[in-house]
Amino acid sequence: MSVDLATVKRVAHLARIAVSDEEAARMEGELNTILGFVEQLNEVDVEGVEAMTSVMPMPMKKRDDVVNDGGKASDIVANAPESDENFFLVPKVVE
Repeated sequence: MSVDLATVKRVAHLARIAVSDEEAARMEGELNTILGFVEQLNEVDVEGVEAMTSVMPMPMKKRDDVVNDGGKASDIVANAPESDENFFLVPKVVE
């Protein structure tokens, strides 16, 4: 996969980054180099390799996936100008 100048400018526009033609040309080469490296990584056989978080073996810190601060819906909407069954009511705006 390669990136052309138009793609670089489009990505810059989507990212809301102003780039000159000279910068875009330089970025085109850099992005193509990065994509080439990523394509090389896809060729590596990682079958049977466990995911790791560190170069030193250590157990992952995990916590139980439980709600520990819930049940406050009525408190959250207490100061709302209008609410219904713990939902905020907002005026319908049609322009």
